[in-house]
Amino acid sequence: MRLPILFRRKAPRAGTGIPPAVPPGQRVYAIGDVHGCADELRCLLDMIEADHAARGPAMRTVILLGDLVNRGPDSARAIDYARDLLSSGIGRLIKGNHEELFVLAARGDRQAVRALMRNGGLQTLASFGLAEEEINRGNYNDLAVLLKTRIPRDVVTLLDAAESKIAIGGYLFVHAGIRPGVPIAEQQGEDLRWIREVFLESRATHGLMIVHGHTIEKIATEYGNRIGIDTGAYQTGILTAIGLEGTERWFLATS
Repeated sequence: MRLPILFRRKAPRAGTGIPPAVPPGQRVYAIGDVHGCADELRCLLDMIEADHAARGPAMRTVILLGDLVNRGPDSARAIDYARDLLSSGIGRLIKGNHEELFVLAARGDRQAVRALMRNGGLQTLASFGLAEEEINRGNYNDLAVLLKTRIPRDVVTLLDAAESKIAIGGYLFVHAGIRPGVPIAEQQGEDLRWIREVFLESRATHGLMIVHGHTIEKIATEYGNRIGIDTGAYQTGILTAIGLEGTERWFLATS
């Protein structure tokens, strides 16, 4: 197995003893929370392209685990890269909690606008060409109206159409995690996008290995029942991807 970049393995949790695997002939990459770090996303996509070419023929899938937007400097360009990836036929996008907030805010929900601005929304709106003075000119109702006219509707549609979860072979890809004890088919979108402690602390076997973002760790971390790959790109400049083929796992990261 190739030595991973920025990776650690924690003490194993409950498991079946059978390593999860990607179906033969497939190669899967999943990218953690981008949060407006468009330069890092472009770099990591290029790294994935080179890594894929070096490994030989396989059907490639690249999954973005959500939270493309907020906090970092260029959410609009990150969304453009995601759109191009989806258009290429190899990309898939999962909706994160920040996409949920952004979509609601862009459709005029005042409470979502308030939450957006408390969670790095200023940088996101600036990336769409809104000046700080016009963002701060009125109250949240005024800003809600502004967003309805200034955020492109195709962007809102793209983010709102993102998937809640993706299962491939022995892996389940989600943004935040799952509700322990609830069958995969019955998982609720709210949990898939927002859950934290009850999932992170669970030692349960979930049936599939969960690959997720949402919760920042200093380095990509593998547990017995989950793999977390949110390495806080907007704070650290480190955006991480996991690669999967057969039972093999490896990691790529910007620095």
